[in-house]
Amino acid sequence: MTSVKFLSVVAAAALAATAAFAAPPVKEVESAKGKVLAGENGMTLYTFKKDAKGVSNCNDDCAKNWPPLMAASDAKADGAYSIIDRKDGTKQWAKNGMPLYYWVKDKKSGDITGDGVGGNWDLAKP
Repeated sequence: MTSVKFLSVVAAAALAATAAFAAPPVKEVESAKGKVLAGENGMTLYTFKKDAKGVSNCNDDCAKNWPPLMAASDAKADGAYSIIDRKDGTKQWAKNGMPLYYWVKDKKSGDITGDGVGGNWDLAKP
């Protein structure tokens, strides 16, 4: 009987770990413009108007200033959050098909200095 309880606990823990790992690495934070999406590090996420659903058009120098929200090779899509393949073969998180990025000039949680840059960048909203 003890081994059955032990196995049940181990199975429940494994299921919880899998569920937590599968979740997209995003959360909501407060900004001067209300709630925005942020990475696990609390930094604001953005979308790029020149992207298409499921396609990132921010590569090379663009990606140096707008680092993609990278996805692990074994990450799993969840609800509105999907994973796209980048031109360089890496994986990136997207919301509603639109790839998500950070902005290098944001310095702390809630910063939104990238909103509207070049008329091409928008805050990612929950």
